[in-house]
Amino acid sequence: MGKNLILGFKRYILIVSDLIILYLSLWLTLAIRYQSNFDAQLWYRHFWPFTAVFLILLVIFYIDDLYEFNYTKGQASILVRILRDLSIGIIFAFAFFYVGQDRLFTIKPQKVLLINSAIAFLILYGWRLLFNHYSKSPKIAYGLLLVGYNNLVEEIIDEIKNNPQLGLQTKAIIVEPGNESLVPDRFKEYLIVDDFNNLTKICLDKKINTIVSLINPRQHPELSKNLFACLPLKISFFDIANFYEKVTGKIPVTTIEQIWFLENITESNKKMYEIIKRLFDLLFSLILLLITATFIPIIAILIKTTSKGPIFFTQVRTGKGGKNFMAIKFRTMFKDAEINGPQWATKNDSRVTPLGKFMRKTRIDEIPQLFNIIRGEMSVIGPRPERPEFIENLETKIPFYKERLLIKPGLTGWAQVMGPAYGGSEQESLEKLQYDLFYIKNRSLALDLSITLKTIRTVLSVKGQ
Repeated sequence: MGKNLILGFKRYILIVSDLIILYLSLWLTLAIRYQSNFDAQLWYRHFWPFTAVFLILLVIFYIDDLYEFNYTKGQASILVRILRDLSIGIIFAFAFFYVGQDRLFTIKPQKVLLINSAIAFLILYGWRLLFNHYSKSPKIAYGLLLVGYNNLVEEIIDEIKNNPQLGLQTKAIIVEPGNESLVPDRFKEYLIVDDFNNLTKICLDKKINTIVSLINPRQHPELSKNLFACLPLKISFFDIANFYEKVTGKIPVTTIEQIWFLENITESNKKMYEIIKRLFDLLFSLILLLITATFIPIIAILIKTTSKGPIFFTQVRTGKGGKNFMAIKFRTMFKDAEINGPQWATKNDSRVTPLGKFMRKTRIDEIPQLFNIIRGEMSVIGPRPERPEFIENLETKIPFYKERLLIKPGLTGWAQVMGPAYGGSEQESLEKLQYDLFYIKNRSLALDLSITLKTIRTVLSVKGQ
């Protein structure tokens, strides 16, 4: 899933173009390697084995954020990522060809693999530089007109300005006479004070492609009439909540009402998805427990010998429908860390042991929660399981906070991979809730796969908290 429709289209272009480039590099490699002996049969013999390698490479690219658009800060970053990912791919490919040789295929493509990797690197790197250059160009950006002003509008403008790869450019903010003081000085360059009667002319003059309105046209006949007059201009129209969701991957809880949940959270069409997800939860948990079974005793010994206290840490968490359960994790904090009562986790938390810091960064401490998943109290993917004390406090301060309990909590989730590292404040809890509601509304197998791959990246990069 992307942050918006434009990013989703760009991501699709990148994935397809990368696959084309990999096949093109293979064709060039075979042509260079075998020259006059290169024929259709030789191509066919290499096509299927290398297809398996290319698909794994695309997964590696995805895990390493090559299909995200926030990494493109400079050419060096792209260079390092492509080199690193191709190197990992080569290691996998050598293992694959070693195991599959004379079993799945008869080719011995060691030289072909190395030449192909070199050619693919040059083309991929050149293509990424070209793509990033033009995707950030204001010449091809969609002109954006914002109707009304509040904090969400400010956040949208900043998001677009900081991420030119979104393919959007703020052209104007229209407010009615008397409301111009709402717009801060730093956005005065976009300000147009108008009663909406000149909306068509403004759209033509500013070359507007998209209108986002903070004002509900149903409640403002003049705006509704002038928006209708813009139909021949083929301009896309969004209300602020839907556009904010597309740009940020969050639901703005301050602008939605109860009716939003009735319109967007429909469970009747999720029955098959929930069955498949439950089967995946069980299969994933059992396989991961089998894989880690040999390491669990070692982890237990390390915990016991490096700090005082039990091996496991149990704590009451709130699950689906507000039902409490006992979550189990490897202990990462010193004994009596909460002797003074429940506390938010914070960055560089002094209560965390040195071993605990490593386990948190690699998510090792969460392995015992696989038993919570098997028991049906949690899922692999969902909102973070929160403590009832914190929920009781936050539901009085944050709108719709308890609605995150509509589904099972997860080992990982959209808020965990996209949001702030900690929910250690009311503001961060609000932001995480907005990501959680986005997941609850849009949850699907495709989104779950995206979250799983992002989590793998977090574990491998030791960026967990």
